[in-house]
Amino acid sequence: MTQAKKLGFGFMRLPTIGGNPLLIDNKQVRKMADKFIAEGFTYFDTAYMYHGGLSEGALRKAVVERYPRDKFTIADKMPVSMVRAASGLERVFARQLKRCGVEFFDYYLLHNLGEENYRKAEAIDAFEFIARKKEEGYIKKIGFSYHDSARLLDEILTAHPEVEFVQLQINYADWEHETIQSRKCYEVATAHGKPVIVMEPVKGGNLAHVPEDAEKLFKAYSPDMSAASWAIRFAASLDNVFMVLSGMSDEAQLNDNVAYMKDFRPLDEEEKRIVFRVADMVTGNTAIPCTACAYCVDGCPKHIPIPQYFALYNAEKNFRSYMFSTQKEYYGNLIKTHGRAKDCIGCRKCEHACPQHLKVSELMKKVSKVFD
Repeated sequence: MTQAKKLGFGFMRLPTIGGNPLLIDNKQVRKMADKFIAEGFTYFDTAYMYHGGLSEGALRKAVVERYPRDKFTIADKMPVSMVRAASGLERVFARQLKRCGVEFFDYYLLHNLGEENYRKAEAIDAFEFIARKKEEGYIKKIGFSYHDSARLLDEILTAHPEVEFVQLQINYADWEHETIQSRKCYEVATAHGKPVIVMEPVKGGNLAHVPEDAEKLFKAYSPDMSAASWAIRFAASLDNVFMVLSGMSDEAQLNDNVAYMKDFRPLDEEEKRIVFRVADMVTGNTAIPCTACAYCVDGCPKHIPIPQYFALYNAEKNFRSYMFSTQKEYYGNLIKTHGRAKDCIGCRKCEHACPQHLKVSELMKKVSKVFD
């Protein structure tokens, strides 16, 4: 792969107006994209389903319509879970090219492969489809994003040596996680000779706000470095990592990321020791390790905003005031237009969609106990 600056701009958690994911603040996105490109970064990552289907269009408006094609690279993804038959692959792909306003994708992935989506991808010949699109010149590099075990990853890469890279969830909190298996998956990809693109390096923002003791540990070593910077540098320091994605939600986050990634310096041995000490603190502190990817939301028959409720629950556990719970106020606002946590019927559609393998239906009972 051609060497590029290692920070990628993920169009998954864009700035919004009033917190509504369907109301993207395109003016702010343009300013962020301008800064990103001006500092020498080129990689933009989007997907068919991000922001309710609006992410690709936002990328077109902010970047494609305003910059020459050689100033940026675009990664997009085939939503395997949403395609019913092989005939649908062509329709979705054509729609993505149009939404993004490009004639080809630099990187194209089968989205969110795990046990269920992988079997479906095989059934609808999705690997053959992206390989053919590469031959036709519509894709430069083919790969897939992945949330499952190292065992299955090895099976997929053995069956499909034609893929050129893998996108994995890697962060220091999940490095030794027995279900997410960041380290083991990284090692499998490396053994197969596949460069890695990292997603969720800050674990959906959770590692940007670490426990107080962990924050003190970071600041004692490097007062000017943010908690998020430690997380992203950890991922970028891995030898086989080609790109680290950050879903930046405002200009402050982008400015912070750009500042330490434009002249990237890998973690030294002492910094690695600090990171793993913090990992122990973080993993024992977060009640529900949700990354707010929102894959669980679309299929919920009760219209429950699962990631938002989990975030409120975590905040209630970690930052609860003795006098007043702001989390309960936010919950009260949400239930005016959404289902309550107690409305969960345990259908487990969300659990099949969750890349973190969370037992959502059981966790909803805990959320309900606190807020209902």
